[in-house]
Parts: sequence; structure tokens; C-alpha cells
Amino acid sequence: MDKVYLSYIHEPVDMTDRVNQKLINYFIATVWIVNGLFCKMLGLVPRHRLIVAGILGDDYSKPLTLLIGSLEIGMALWVLSRIKTRLTAVAQMLVIATMNILEFALVPDLLLWGRANALFAFMFILLIYYNEFKLNRTSSTQA
Repeated sequence: MDKVYLSYIHEPVDMTDRVNQKLINYFIATVWIVNGLFCKMLGLVPRHRLIVAGILGDDYSKPLTLLIGSLEIGMALWVLSRIKTRLTAVAQMLVIATMNILEFALVPDLLLWGRANALFAFMFILLIYYNEFKLNRTSSTQA
């Protein structure tokens, strides 16, 4: 396998890891874009607005769903930008955990897989963690 030495961390970086990390980054960004743009902003999955209504109330569920969708698109752009990758990963993990705890407790009947959604959210959090804190050795010097 090809190894590249990065001068500021003095350890070999496996090129396969770098390719895998890039692919995982694209996958993570795609999940944010699909949920933000297609499910929320374009309203292709009405259940998302119902979830927002069930948690925050029906009066402002449409504008709040659009806001959440735009924030999810922003998260995708942040992931793709590779700016402050560790902060990005932690923010994603906190957002996903918070959203899923609220949904699990308040509107489990509206979730695609009911309370089992929490398992998929946890697996996504693990993927984000693995991608940033195991595969991404180049960001170990980032703030």
C-alpha cells in the first residue's frame, strides 16, 4: 500500500484510508442534503413536517421545517468544506443525538422505523466518529 508521510504529524497515512474518508464524507453530506433539501425544503416527505409539528407545535411547523432543512443543507456544505472537521463531527453527533432523543421520546409513532430509528441514528453517529477520529489523522493538529 502507498504511504504518504505528512511532515507535521510524522506518521504514515494510508492512501486507502484517505480515499475511504473522502467517500464517507460524500455519503455523510448526501444524507444531510437528502434530508434537508428533499425531505424538508421540498416537502417530498410530509412526515418530516409532522415530526416538527409534534415536537414544536403545528402553528409554525412549516417555516420551522424549512429552517431545519436549510440548516441541514448548511451542515452538508460544512462537511464538504473540510473546515474545522473535528468541530463539524462533534456538532453533527450532537445534533443527530438531540434530534433523535426528542423524536424517540415525543413522536415515535411518526418515525420511519419507530423507536428503532434510534439504532440507525446511533450507527450514523458511529460512522461520523470513525470517519473523523479514526480515519482522519491529518486533522489531529486542528483546533
